[in-house]
Amino acid sequence: MQRTVLKHRLWIAVILLLFLGHTDARSGGDSPFAIPTFHCLGLYWSPPGGAADKEVKVRYRRQGASEWKEALPMRYNPIPKTDEDLTDYRGSIVHLEPATPYEVQLTLAGTHTSTNLTATTWIEKFSAGETVRVGDRDTPLAITESGTPTAWRVYDGRGAAIDVRHQHDSCITINASYVILRGFTLKSAGMASNVIKKPIGAIRIEGGHDIVIEDCDITDWGRLNPKTGFGFNMDSAILSFSADLKRLIVQRCKLHHPTFDGSTWYEPVHPTHTMGPQCISLFNTAGNHVIRYNECFSDLEHMYNDVIGGGSNGSFRGSPGHDSDIYGNLVSHCWDDGLEVEGGNRNVRVWDNYITQSMMMIGNAATSIGPLYIWRNVVTRSQSQPNAGSGHFLKMGYAGSEDWMTGHQYVFHNTLFRSDEWLPTGGLGGNRIVKHTVSRNNILHVRDAKGLSASGAKQNTDNDFDYDLCNGQVPGGSEAHGVQGKPVYAAGAGFDMASKTGRFQLAPNSPGAGAAQPIPNFSDGHTGKAPDIGAHQRGAPPFQYGVNAKQP
Repeated sequence: MQRTVLKHRLWIAVILLLFLGHTDARSGGDSPFAIPTFHCLGLYWSPPGGAADKEVKVRYRRQGASEWKEALPMRYNPIPKTDEDLTDYRGSIVHLEPATPYEVQLTLAGTHTSTNLTATTWIEKFSAGETVRVGDRDTPLAITESGTPTAWRVYDGRGAAIDVRHQHDSCITINASYVILRGFTLKSAGMASNVIKKPIGAIRIEGGHDIVIEDCDITDWGRLNPKTGFGFNMDSAILSFSADLKRLIVQRCKLHHPTFDGSTWYEPVHPTHTMGPQCISLFNTAGNHVIRYNECFSDLEHMYNDVIGGGSNGSFRGSPGHDSDIYGNLVSHCWDDGLEVEGGNRNVRVWDNYITQSMMMIGNAATSIGPLYIWRNVVTRSQSQPNAGSGHFLKMGYAGSEDWMTGHQYVFHNTLFRSDEWLPTGGLGGNRIVKHTVSRNNILHVRDAKGLSASGAKQNTDNDFDYDLCNGQVPGGSEAHGVQGKPVYAAGAGFDMASKTGRFQLAPNSPGAGAAQPIPNFSDGHTGKAPDIGAHQRGAPPFQYGVNAKQP
């Protein structure tokens, strides 16, 4: 009888683990699982016999389709001193269709060990339940009532404004699940005070999960730090410190023009790390978020610290959190990182963003778990202070200790676009430390030929840089198939602010045209024998960014 009860309890535990998606195969289970978003699947598996010299081959197809497609193989990478890595092998399938079931086949290379799983991507239209219409008000809206998975509770703010006139720290607070905030205009969050507390948020998420913030316009948030004369650090349009927050979706919002300016690295009175407001800040949340199709911008008198970021950088969590996607965003006007994707970065994916008027375009110091995928982004105008520019495409490096640099990173098909002013001084990290990074098919066009298109730091470990177009210096022994030179773009190339669209294709005779290495699941859609180096393939439609964007 006792043995029967124990067996029954073990089965319940297994079912719960599978439901939650946190099976630790190294602790006895070898069943694979997937964590989905709208367009991606994060894959997890710990097959018997896994080892550093054996990758896992990945194939996928729509359920019921006859033809398999190849995805990027997964590398063996258990992370010591944590269970946040979940499994020995981790990886992603990208560019999938929403609300679609996929079959996935995983095979341990050189063996007969193979397994299959089925996973479905997120549906884009959530089932609405009760709708609460919200009118004009000058006091915060507290959301504490939850919906359900089949009846999301909708808070509709279209046609109305919440303007708290700097008499309150937030316009909206959320402590609920399965809720949708739609169409709010939010103004003037951040109560003036000489007592500096934690960062405030115009929308502050205190608890809950499965939250959608869409079609909102947020402006004039933040407080003045009387000690520095600049905006208080990390006061944000959208903010959360909730360790349990998961599946936050921020889409088609305009987050712009905070109340106070942020400081540069070079202030005469306070020469320290940049400080100031941010658009979205997430701190060590439970992850699986999507931040897409937003416009985050300002002006030179109201600059950000980071635009989208948070913390903790030296950790196994960090920002944005595991299995999260950041894509289709227009990002500008910060003195530090346009996008800060730092910490664990377990199956974090960053693509199709346009980043400008920032110092470091993407901060990724460090990646402790990985893999982190950065592809098809376009960056331009690296600026570190009002009348000078410097900075890198990717920050790279570490956060406090090289011990955090244990995760893998993939950097594919990005473009450092030429502009009239201030190309980045560094590509892959400048002279900072880079580890466990694969770089392919990037236009690493830096400001000076004596600059570094890719870091050559002595501490670099386990990197593979190749098939990039570089005009700067690269480490010896790398870029065996790379192209040395400067890109030549097709007529009319550039970003159009009015339409929020961009054309960044190479001219047919440009260095790098047709010279890229095809990468399964990342280089799809090219014509000819090989894709182009860079983010934008010839013949492809213009890129779209911001609130009117969509996936091609």
